Amino acid sequence: MTPEQITYLVFGVVVVLALVFDLGLMSKKSTEITIKKALGQTIFWVSLALAFFVFVWFEDGQKPALEYLSAYLMEWSLSIDNIFVFILIFTFFGVKTDYVPRVLLIGIVLAIVFRIIFISVGIVLIERFHWLLYVFGALLLYTGIKMFSAKHDEETDMSENAVYKFLQRILPLVAHDGGGKYTIRKDGKRYYTSMFVVVIMLATTDIIFALDSIPAVFAISQDRMVVYTSNIFAVLGLRSLFFLLKGAVNKFSYLQQGIAVVLVFIGVKMLIEFFDIKLPVYVSLLVIVFCIGASIVYSIMVANKKALQDTATTDSEPS
Repeated sequence: MTPEQITYLVFGVVVVLALVFDLGLMSKKSTEITIKKALGQTIFWVSLALAFFVFVWFEDGQKPALEYLSAYLMEWSLSIDNIFVFILIFTFFGVKTDYVPRVLLIGIVLAIVFRIIFISVGIVLIERFHWLLYVFGALLLYTGIKMFSAKHDEETDMSENAVYKFLQRILPLVAHDGGGKYTIRKDGKRYYTSMFVVVIMLATTDIIFALDSIPAVFAISQDRMVVYTSNIFAVLGLRSLFFLLKGAVNKFSYLQQGIAVVLVFIGVKMLIEFFDIKLPVYVSLLVIVFCIGASIVYSIMVANKKALQDTATTDSEPS
């Protein structure tokens, strides 16, 4: 077997065993996932992804390993932004706590399937039409600039979501979860519940995010193994990340700006390759780590400062 085949085999075995452990054993005792449990699962998935980085380093060399780590961190940071939209969807449709893990699992499985399809198509297109990389670079540059200047404090009205409106037009929907079912029968006619709508919206939301994240990964590496494994490891950690972050949305107010700077950098990196200027992979890694880390730290500092000010204001108010 070639080193690449060994890497794929190890990756496949590790993912299957990890899914059995994480989705089976760790979710068997109860449907409720506490912050402590979510933190444990998040550490589990991140540790697994980093352990795979070490394996790739020894099996395939330094360059693929650093490309994998850069791509994983890029995808993982974009996943956090993805999670906030997931939280809005669950809140809008009032999904009960008992049903959240199952719906998330289905949404993540669909996300993995769609990403594999997109990545496969993207790799074939890039191999045939190399100039598409410059199109991706321009797209990322535009997206990054637009994201940086966007107002992150505006509430998103899910009732105006294009996918939701489309489902309302083509399917008979009911405004309840059907006791956890995706379809129900009423007067001999089949209706689709809010659970079904949530699953579809989770999948389509990830597809939209993939339109940014997958081109960004291609900017880091066109190695099939790197692109596939980094994406799948990042997506597999979404479920635990959701439960970890659902109560802390306001603590990451400036993460959007950090991600935007990374997207601009990646876009510029792709475009300057037209002039035969290629940045070392470790530069991408350092930029990603610094921008994401700095935006998270700054967000937490601002959130804590605001909380202290609110507390002081409340205490100073006359009773």
